[in-house]
Amino acid sequence: MTSTQSKTKLSLAEFLQLPETKPASEYINGKIHQKPMPKGKHSRLQTRFSAEINHIAEPKRLALAFTELRCTFGERSIVPDIVVFNWARIPLDENGEIENTFDIAPDWTIEILSPEQSPTRVINNILFCLDHGTELGWLIDPKEKMIITFKPSQQPKMKEGQDQLPVLSSLSDWQLSIPDVFAYLTL
Repeated sequence: MTSTQSKTKLSLAEFLQLPETKPASEYINGKIHQKPMPKGKHSRLQTRFSAEINHIAEPKRLALAFTELRCTFGERSIVPDIVVFNWARIPLDENGEIENTFDIAPDWTIEILSPEQSPTRVINNILFCLDHGTELGWLIDPKEKMIITFKPSQQPKMKEGQDQLPVLSSLSDWQLSIPDVFAYLTL
């Protein structure tokens, strides 16, 4: 991630009034950080994996995955690569439609590491989500074919090879392994 900072510190409210950027910018500790532009592997994992989550979860109304969704909570405004919300927690407007603004932490946050991205900043966002009620975090490293999983009050776990992966508790019937995730890269 690259930092874009103004000379004066912006408040979260001021940041949220700024126009959206491409790629997205995040507000962390009074500073604006622009995410890197996704490359091929990142983009494929993001779109294919979120579609797979929705294929499993949406028909049963268990959960819903979103890509590049701004989530604003705890004085931060972040845009994880994929967020998943349990069905009952999806914000709805007065018409019963999905709300445009999500002012809550996701139930599952998934980040896909880009070559030019700072792993420490990404991990910091995952840990921040866990501190605000997120049940599960993943950091996917396409280059190393590894996934680090995060749960509240537990040490992160490095998953590689044939390892099985934890999923959101509402999706506990879904069995998923490292090869399942990285198979999305093969056409």
